[in-house]
Formats: sequence, structure tokens, C-alpha cells
Amino acid sequence: MNSVLTLTWFENSRHQQDLDPLVRAGVAHFWFVTLHPFDDGNGRLTRTITDLALAQGEHQAIRFYAMSANILDDRGGYYNALESSQRASLDITVWLEWFLKTLLRSLQQVMARIDRVLDKSRFWQQHRDFSLSAEQIKALNRLLDGGKNGFEHGISAAQYLAVGKVSKATATRHLADLLEKNCLVRLPGGGRSTRYQINDRGD
Repeated sequence: MNSVLTLTWFENSRHQQDLDPLVRAGVAHFWFVTLHPFDDGNGRLTRTITDLALAQGEHQAIRFYAMSANILDDRGGYYNALESSQRASLDITVWLEWFLKTLLRSLQQVMARIDRVLDKSRFWQQHRDFSLSAEQIKALNRLLDGGKNGFEHGISAAQYLAVGKVSKATATRHLADLLEKNCLVRLPGGGRSTRYQINDRGD
């Protein structure tokens, strides 16, 4: 299958009722990257075609996820799956399994991000009437964001001090104020190990 035939297949298969759109995206990705029709830019073009195929399958003008980041995050698995199928016959099952698992991970990640955005919006809506300092708002947003840039296991007074660039006394006062306003809850533990987390119960 050369590049012209692949492009023809890609266009004609868009409305093929018996072809799952996710499988179509995986097949299109495999053949474009395998044929490698250009001297440069084949990887970027292939990822663009993959996202186009997924968008066509969903019949949506706006998509909230892309596979590109997950493909780049697992380059080893990506190339292993490609090479395994490229060495075989026309059976690309190994590649499609990797592709669909990676697609699922992309969807799970975007759903987690959407959940965090909704939780953050609900939190600030609930606490909109409170008067908070810029340092308190910054610390709360870091807690709400979670992930690599947040505080997944709560925030300590020392971390608050560093994030807010305030004195130890101010950090202690700010945390006590956030507890009183039910923005935070105190996690088990005491002394210097005391940590605080977002109060997601709202009480």
C-alpha cells in the first residue's frame, strides 16, 4: 500500500459503516508512519491524521484530548508495537492493541482534568463570599490543581510558607483562618508533620 493508495483509503473509509472509527484511526496511523512518504515531518503528519480520524469518528468540531502527548510519553512502547507489527505479515493486532490502550489512557486523563476543573469551579463558587489573601488563594489553587504541580498529599505549614513567601507566623495564621472558614481540613498527624487538605465536603 503506497502513500496515494493510503490517502485514497483514508478518504473512502470515512463513511464505511462496518469499520470502527477507532480502528480506522489506528490503521491510518500505522500505514502513514510505516510508508514514511516524506523526508521530514512524517511523525507530526501521522499524529495530525490520527487526530483528524478520531475527530471524524466522533462527529465533533471540538475535541478535548489528543493522543500526541501520550504517544510521545511512551516512545518505547510506541516503537516496539510498530516494529513488532511491521516485521509480521499484514496482521497489525499488536499495534492496534497498543494504540487503543493509549487512546483509553488519553481519555482517562482528560476526564480526570475535567473533573479537577469542575471541582475547582464548585469550590470557588462555594467560597466566593470569603475574603482571602493572595497567598491563601495561591495555596488553595495549588491544592485544587493537584498533580505534579500541586500538593497531592496536602500542604504543610512549611510548604505554605514557601509558596506564599510569608513568615512562619503569617503561614500559621493563614492556615488557621482557612480552617475556620472550612476551606481546609486538618489531616491526621501533629506537630511539624501536620498537613492540610481541601475540604471537599463543604461543611
